[in-house]
Amino acid sequence: MRDIDKEMKAKEIRLGRESDIHDWMILIDKVKASFPGLEAEEAMEEHKDTVLSFIRKQSAICAIKDNKIVGTLLFSKENHMLCFLAVDAEYRRQHIAEKMVSYMLTFMDPEEDIVVTTYREGVPEGIAARAFYKCLGFTEGKLTEEFGSPVQEFVFKR
Repeated sequence: MRDIDKEMKAKEIRLGRESDIHDWMILIDKVKASFPGLEAEEAMEEHKDTVLSFIRKQSAICAIKDNKIVGTLLFSKENHMLCFLAVDAEYRRQHIAEKMVSYMLTFMDPEEDIVVTTYREGVPEGIAARAFYKCLGFTEGKLTEEFGSPVQEFVFKR
């Protein structure tokens, strides 16, 4: 991954805190249409509980700019997985997601591959995510399903 620290001026990438949950969920509400399983209010409450659980395990990263959360990432150290990644549409193409993934890698076992799932090829909602993961060095893996939606694993070989 390339050095993008200069471009991150005025942005902070850090572990999430329980006090962030309100602002965190404001962002999730903005991006929920891009994530199968977050459509219903009940699902959003479940996601909020999930985020708090990840925060308590120090497995939640957020990007702050202009005094608001503009990016979020959840990861599992135990499963070597990037579980959730979102950036506010207004702040995309500023390397925020790349910086959050780089930060996440500092918490992961350097001997273990990292897995993420995203939309399968041909699904319009997944074009940007697939290109992003490939740009970072993830390679296509097995086809599977999550939340009733067909997805594909991407693997970052370590």
